[in-house]
Amino acid sequence: MEEKRLPHDHGQRIEREAGHMPSAAGFQAAADLFRQLGDGSRIRIFWILCHGEECVVNLSSLMEMSSPAVSHHLKQLRAAELIVSRRDGKEVYYRAADTAAAKLLHQMIEALAEIVCPDEG
Repeated sequence: MEEKRLPHDHGQRIEREAGHMPSAAGFQAAADLFRQLGDGSRIRIFWILCHGEECVVNLSSLMEMSSPAVSHHLKQLRAAELIVSRRDGKEVYYRAADTAAAKLLHQMIEALAEIVCPDEG
């Protein structure tokens, strides 16, 4: 990509970096993913599923939420491709997706929790 010339030269050479900037669609995809994480319960469910596979009933118990509420959050996480599911008879089990985005998000959640609540570790 050709280096863009900015109207004002502040000596920072940001024009060079701007040539490597992701597309607007890339930023929108990141914003859509972050929008899914705007709910603390959803982040907790995702964190649990990063550590093991669980069914809705057990997640509901762990979260102290109704099964329909947990199912709603699971639907959002699946739409964001952060979790996957498998059926075993009548039971559906959920776990974190084995993707770079899910792994990075898990690391971010744990790092931010450590920074924000260091004494609760």
